[in-house]
Amino acid sequence: MKIGTMIKYGNSADKTVSITEIERKFRELSECGIDNCQLCSWAPVLWTDENAEKINGFSEKYNVKISSFWCGWEGPMRWDFYEGQYSLGLVAPEYREMRIKNLCDGADFAKKLGVVDVATHMGFIPENPYDANFVPMCIAIRTVAEHLEKNGQFLLFETGQETPVTMLRCFETVGCDNLGVNLDTANLILYGKANPVDALDVFGKYVRAIHAKDGFYPTNGHDLGRQVRIGEGKVDFHGVLKGLHKLGYNGYVTIEHEIDGDNEKEAILAARDYLEKIIADVCGEK
Repeated sequence: MKIGTMIKYGNSADKTVSITEIERKFRELSECGIDNCQLCSWAPVLWTDENAEKINGFSEKYNVKISSFWCGWEGPMRWDFYEGQYSLGLVAPEYREMRIKNLCDGADFAKKLGVVDVATHMGFIPENPYDANFVPMCIAIRTVAEHLEKNGQFLLFETGQETPVTMLRCFETVGCDNLGVNLDTANLILYGKANPVDALDVFGKYVRAIHAKDGFYPTNGHDLGRQVRIGEGKVDFHGVLKGLHKLGYNGYVTIEHEIDGDNEKEAILAARDYLEKIIADVCGEK
């Protein structure tokens, strides 16, 4: 398994990220001895041929491989259990067509970067298969997946907003062969949906990418749980990585750090050292 981290390339509010800033991020990873990253962007305005060419140049110059592209989408978003139900991903009908286009455009940008795996949050997939929104949402996902299939790409569902069984049911309903999982180890806990070790029993064979992140379960019915540094929360990283190793996973483990006020560089390097020891132990087990 290969440990990397995330490079953020424009969020929903900042659509004018300097390409010089992106080069700095690639250079810093190289200086830290990190040779891979997941590129994350919420700004379609940045997904140009010119920017793709420059980012490819940075990747080659600093020997940092882009392992996958995390594709955001436009429109309102609230990361909680109330407004989030109606504002995130492809769930909300009023934003669905726009976000289908966002995801297809993002996949085309990723293709220019030579990236096969495109990940996103689909939103709160209805738990009830008879919910009136379930099948239309699956049709929308199929539209995106078919576009990616033409590009030779996989569409990855980031875990968290649905139970593992709901995600599996969605895969079965969409019916495309290029669906996969971006396993966010903390999100399953932060959203109160599952234990990531046990979740592998349900969708483990579909995992194509990992977000290494830690946190605690929710303590009220409105807000997500609290994220903490890797090794300080509820995630059993030894169990997760051991389970993935048994399933034959030998891909990327992307450290995702989203703790306001924390020293990001220090936290990422500490997480890398922590995960390296676990991976060495897991991969050495009989």
